[in-house]
Amino acid sequence: MFRQTHIRLTFINSIVFIVLISILGSIIYFYTDNKLYEDVNQSLLKSVDHYQNTDGPEDSQGGKLGEGDQAPKFMGRDPRILTLIWDENGNLLAGENRGTMIFQGNEKLIRPKKYGTLEDVQVEDFSFRYVAFKTELPQVGKITVQVIRNVNSEKELLDRLLLIILIGCGVGIICAVASGYFLAGRALVPIKKSWQKQQQFVSDASHELRTPLAVIQAKTDLLFRAPQATIQEKILDVSTISKESRRLSKLVTNLLTLARSDSDQLEMKKSTFQLDELLKEILQQYEEIAMYQEKTLRLEAPEPVAFLADKERFHQLIVILLDNAIKYTKEGGDILLSCTQSHSSISLKVEDTGIGIPEKDIPKIFDRFYQSDKARTEAEGTGLGLSIAKWIIDKHHGKIKVHSIVGQGTKIEITFPKSQK
Repeated sequence: MFRQTHIRLTFINSIVFIVLISILGSIIYFYTDNKLYEDVNQSLLKSVDHYQNTDGPEDSQGGKLGEGDQAPKFMGRDPRILTLIWDENGNLLAGENRGTMIFQGNEKLIRPKKYGTLEDVQVEDFSFRYVAFKTELPQVGKITVQVIRNVNSEKELLDRLLLIILIGCGVGIICAVASGYFLAGRALVPIKKSWQKQQQFVSDASHELRTPLAVIQAKTDLLFRAPQATIQEKILDVSTISKESRRLSKLVTNLLTLARSDSDQLEMKKSTFQLDELLKEILQQYEEIAMYQEKTLRLEAPEPVAFLADKERFHQLIVILLDNAIKYTKEGGDILLSCTQSHSSISLKVEDTGIGIPEKDIPKIFDRFYQSDKARTEAEGTGLGLSIAKWIIDKHHGKIKVHSIVGQGTKIEITFPKSQK
C-alpha cells in the first residue's frame, strides 16, 4: 500500500517540479528574446520613420535615389541596417555594395511578402529581420522600400541559451524525480508511524477488551453449570463478573474518548471556574479511599484561582493524576496536590512518595496502553489514563514535566497559560 502511495507521490512531486522548471526556463528564454530583439525592432522602425519623413532614401554618397545614381542599396541611420529597393515588377535594384552581395541570386527569398510588419527571413546561413513599405518617387515611380538587418548574433545567442535551458531542464527533470522520491519518502514517514501506532492501538485494544470478556464469559459459564446454587454460594463469581464489567465499561469509555479526540470530534467547552474549589471537591472524594489505604492526601491551594477551561475535562484530568498517584503509592505514603498562579500562568502539581518511574520509561508513560514493569506493582490498569490526560493538557495549551526517582516518588508539574485563546 505504502509503495504505491510512494510512487504516486513521487510522480506528483516530479510533475510539479518539472512544470516549475519549464515555466522558469520559458520565462528566461522569452524575456531574453524580447530584450535582444527590442533594439533590433526599434532600429528598424526608426529607420522606416526616418525614410518616410525625408524626400526619399539616400544612397551611400548622400544623393537622392533617381538623381543620376541608380544604386539600389542604401544605408539607414543605423550602420547595421541595409535598405533594399524593389521596383513594381519585384526586381531588386542591385548595385555593387558589399553588404548586399548575398541578396543577388536570392531575390525570391528576400523579396518582401508582407508590408508594415516585422518579418524574419533566412538567406543561406544568415538570418534577417525586415520591415517593408510601399512608396512612390517622381523620377522612379512606385517602389517597395525594405529595411533589413542581420540578426545572426541575436539568433546564435538565443540558440545557445535554448540549448543551455534544454540541458538544464533535462538535469532538472532527473533532480526533480530524485527530489520527488525523497520528499515522498519523507512525507510518508509520519503516515507510516501513525499507521503503525493505529495498528498497535487496535491490537492492544483488542487484547485489553478480550481479557475482561473472557473472564466474564468463563464465570458466566460456571454459574450456568450450577443453576440451583444461591447468590451467596457464588458471590465470588458474581463479584468477579461485576468487577470485570466495570473495568470493561471504563476501558470502552476511554477508547471512545481517544478515538474521538483523534478525529477532533470532541470540543473543549471552556468557561471560567474556581480551580481551587474544584480541587477541594475532588480531594474530598478521595480522602476516604486514602484513609482506608493508610495514605496521606493533602491539598495546597493558598489563594483562589480563577481559570478558563473545560471544567468537566479538567475534573477528569485531576482524577486521572490522583488515581495514578494513589495506585502507585504504598501504605504510609504521602500524596500532595498543589495549585499556584503567577501573573501569566497557573501551575498544578501532583507529588507522591510511591514506587517511582525508571528514567528510561518517563518519555513513554503518555503512550497508549504503555505500562511500566508490572512486576514492580500489583496495581491494575489499561495504560490509557495518562494518554487522555496528555490530550486534555494539550487542548489547554499546557506543558507537562515529570520528575521521578525509583523508590522515592514522582512529581508531575503542569503549567497552563491563563489566556486560553
